[in-house]
Amino acid sequence: MSTVSLLGHPPAITVGKILCVGRNYAEHAKEMNANVPTSPVVFLKPATAVVTSGSSVLIPDISDDAHHEVEMTVLIGAGGKGIRPEEALRHVAGYGVGLDMTLRDLQAQAKKSGLPWTLAKGFDTSAPLSAFVPSEGIPDPGRLGIRLSVNGALRQSGWTRDCVFSVADLIAYASRYFTLEPGDILFTGTPEGVSRVQPDDALSAELVDEAGSVLTSVSVTIGRAPRP
Repeated sequence: MSTVSLLGHPPAITVGKILCVGRNYAEHAKEMNANVPTSPVVFLKPATAVVTSGSSVLIPDISDDAHHEVEMTVLIGAGGKGIRPEEALRHVAGYGVGLDMTLRDLQAQAKKSGLPWTLAKGFDTSAPLSAFVPSEGIPDPGRLGIRLSVNGALRQSGWTRDCVFSVADLIAYASRYFTLEPGDILFTGTPEGVSRVQPDDALSAELVDEAGSVLTSVSVTIGRAPRP
């Protein structure tokens, strides 16, 4: 059972489903040679993908090309179905930062064959997550920044104001098709700068406010999963 924490609000929260959004930054869509979508591109990760700060991301032996994707994450606190955009943020318990670790070679093969991305996106340890900042301390999730360093060097940096679809829009859209429940998590998309990681790399992702102050963070190292 995977759990996450909401800062200042114990106990730990059991993770439900993880909804991820692809191509929600126009520049990232361009670097992937993809069109900017006209509606959210949604895929799922299992709760078993979650790891927290200090853990390792274990790359399966089926891949030789794993990439990092830093994203703002949203913890659902109040469930619902058919949520209206103007009410969507009331369903948020907190905001954090996470990594959508991706087996890029497997994803490319799946795209070429018209197959799902499940193995490329949902393998164990593919969703490192920070602790979540309570939503009452974040008046506008569209005015936050995310950044990722690998071995101390900045690799990705972006602002949530540049998202194609806002948090409210994403919650409203997702809740049309999925009943949202407390403990569900939303990955809101990655800015440009995704790139390959290697075993022993150290990754550190941060959620920051407009002044650049760190609100929460997650740090992991890259390893190799043992052969089954």
